[in-house]
Amino acid sequence: MAAAVQIPKLGNTVEECLIIGWRKNKGDRVDKGDILAEIETDKATFELEATTDGVLLEIFYQQDDLVPVFTTVAVIGQSGENIDEFYAKRADEEPALAITSYETTEQPSQKSDEHIEPSSEPLQKPALRSHGKWSPRAKTFARQHNFFPTDLSGSGSGGRVLAMDVREVFFARPRLTALARQLVQEENRTVLAPDQPIIYAEHLSAPAKSLSRIRAKSAKRLIESLHNTAQYTLTSSADATQLLQLRSILKQHASTKINQITINSLVLCATIKALQDYPQLNAEFIDKRIIQHPDINLCFACDTPNGLVVPVIHQSQNLTPSELASRVKSLAQQAEEGKLTPENLAGGTFTVSNLGTYGIESFTPILYAPQVALLGVNAIQLKPVRRNGVVQFVDYIGLSLTLDHQVIDGLPGAQFLQRLCEIISFIDEFVDLPLNKME
Repeated sequence: MAAAVQIPKLGNTVEECLIIGWRKNKGDRVDKGDILAEIETDKATFELEATTDGVLLEIFYQQDDLVPVFTTVAVIGQSGENIDEFYAKRADEEPALAITSYETTEQPSQKSDEHIEPSSEPLQKPALRSHGKWSPRAKTFARQHNFFPTDLSGSGSGGRVLAMDVREVFFARPRLTALARQLVQEENRTVLAPDQPIIYAEHLSAPAKSLSRIRAKSAKRLIESLHNTAQYTLTSSADATQLLQLRSILKQHASTKINQITINSLVLCATIKALQDYPQLNAEFIDKRIIQHPDINLCFACDTPNGLVVPVIHQSQNLTPSELASRVKSLAQQAEEGKLTPENLAGGTFTVSNLGTYGIESFTPILYAPQVALLGVNAIQLKPVRRNGVVQFVDYIGLSLTLDHQVIDGLPGAQFLQRLCEIISFIDEFVDLPLNKME
């Protein structure tokens, strides 16, 4: 019996995937577990596997298609088997997949190069109705010349745009050489010197670079986070004297499981301890409901060639310092290589972003919604401190805590940050790191 191959749910927030390419072709024999295609989410690249043995009877989507999760992309069965039901199901899915490029169905027709006046500068085509009232002749001229100015004022009655208005602006524009026009059309370059009577290739910008799938989705999520949450940031700093001393001792230890415990790992340990004292920050805010989690699934921001990803360390409260450090190192390497699994990216409850290694003194982290808190770790700097009437310069590590005011008020946020500073300042007492007790 024929079986559908669907885009799986790859994490709680993944809604659609990009098909990078197919490894198998229609008609190929496949075994269960064979790699059929590579797909990409906003977070990482995954492999789509065959769900059963058989023949790849149909492929519904091609390379570079953007497909929602749970959508049937292929069918596996036996040669000659009827798969009409899958075509019918796909037809039912199509309305949800339709994407309209313009606000109106009255779109300009695409013209070949010989229909475009050589002196015109190609512009992005908006919906005609966005210009106000256009006469039929003005619309016809715009379509014939592939010319759609967005800020044209009409000379007709009531501001109506006439054909003469479009012609006047059209012929007044700078002339582009054939090469310049080709670069604008094919590489999306922009004109840097519009006052030139003739625009050459040297008057154009460098080729526009599209956002990667991961970065574009991340950008969308950040905008949604800022739009849907009431974010504010508290900043403080903790005495890093013991932190630096302990790291120096750990670095000299013979065991690689111990000497790999970095300052970042120690800060993560301290964060876990502070979250156990203030569990209201280990929560998510979904559909106007606060979900406080029993496990601390700690996330850490990780920069990769394809953009920012946030791996998850599940049940981090149960890990020893060396286990936590090992897990961070492993996940960071997988993120760099694009090998993170859906499980590595799902279920996070609290995030830490460390920019201290780059000398950042303070920043405003953006929440990884629906999480209600995110800790930013800053650089360690010398800070003047008065002790026993004497001013001393002491190493302090900066901390920036962003919270969702819908869920966490200033006082509990400040108390958490105060507790975290206390734990970091006496790290060897709170995180239980005496060397004779380590693994």
